[in-house]
Amino acid sequence: MASNRHLGRIVALQTLYEFEFRTQSEDLTTDVKHIMTRNLSRYDTAIQDTSFVSELIAGVLDKQSELDEKLQPMAPEWPLAQIARIDRTVLRIGLYELLYRADTVPPKVAINEAVELAKAFGSDNSSKFINGVLGTAFRTLVEGSQPHVTGTKA
Repeated sequence: MASNRHLGRIVALQTLYEFEFRTQSEDLTTDVKHIMTRNLSRYDTAIQDTSFVSELIAGVLDKQSELDEKLQPMAPEWPLAQIARIDRTVLRIGLYELLYRADTVPPKVAINEAVELAKAFGSDNSSKFINGVLGTAFRTLVEGSQPHVTGTKA
């Protein structure tokens, strides 16, 4: 059985995907909290930490423009609007966890979870694409921003 957080990420992916689809379709009844609550109800006995799901969804939506700006240079031959919606949503979740949840989600876990979501919900090549983009994001945005500590002798 999948872990509680893995299922939480699935619910977040489903919610963000539907929210973007309905918003872009100009559905005036779109309410992300309603979508999330409905999606969580399917897993009510498996997901106890619903705050993880709601924080992930809220964080991705809050930082979406920033995430998109950071993602675009990682795959310059693919404008973000041309990337499949499911892949774009997985990338946003993965990058959000890499950049803003590093205190609770190790980078390798964030990337691996995104790859697993891509395998389950994306196309045949999605997981390789997601792995490549998030690997580049980790090297340039996470590793590249951390100060390197060097040992000194007294």
